Amino acid sequence: MSLLGKAAVAMWWSVRPEQRSEFGDWHSHEHFPERMSIPGFRRGSRWSSMTDAEGFFVLYELAQYEVLTSKGYLDRLNAPTPWSRKMMPHHLGMVRSQCRIIASFGGGVAVSLATIRLSPDVGRDAALQAHLSDTLAALARQPRLTGAHLLLTDTPRTSGPTTEQQIRGKDGAADWIVLLSGYDSDAVEDVIAGRLSPSSLHAAGACENPGIGRYRLAFTMTSQDVAAVQQPG
Repeated sequence: MSLLGKAAVAMWWSVRPEQRSEFGDWHSHEHFPERMSIPGFRRGSRWSSMTDAEGFFVLYELAQYEVLTSKGYLDRLNAPTPWSRKMMPHHLGMVRSQCRIIASFGGGVAVSLATIRLSPDVGRDAALQAHLSDTLAALARQPRLTGAHLLLTDTPRTSGPTTEQQIRGKDGAADWIVLLSGYDSDAVEDVIAGRLSPSSLHAAGACENPGIGRYRLAFTMTSQDVAAVQQPG
């Protein structure tokens, strides 16, 4: 998938089995349309973990970095709906990173996704970024793969925790994020066991023990989808 814009919000969390059905309804029918109605929000996608029955990954793609501090977004974060207030406490172990998109290669939305959370080793930032940009550009052109992207967390300065954050409790944050998508989960797995394996990343300048997640697409929505629904028939 080619990321739509210059910034993103990348989030990982868990939902217990007894809340998953209502969570899916809320997230698909209220929360995504709400977010995609905010100016600058271009696409949202929700992914279910293939290794953790309770795990999710959610990505919002934004036109510009400034959308993260826009009035439209902050107004929603500070005025959650009653249904959102009910569901927010069930977002367990939230990791939420507000990011700049540094490199993005590929096109379309595929069903399989790997997320890699990593950090550069001391003094290796430039070398690692150059290596990842070259590697991801090549990977996005390989058979059975569709997209490869590098995001760097750059948390904007705000006046304090939003209302949604206060309901959830303290969020964690990633540092650097690699996303790799494809229409064949085996092809994605081959890459994270090879060219993007922990040992390969460490040799290129990353710290040891990156966090690797494997996901399958559950739902996606764009701002155009919301606009189409809102138009009178």
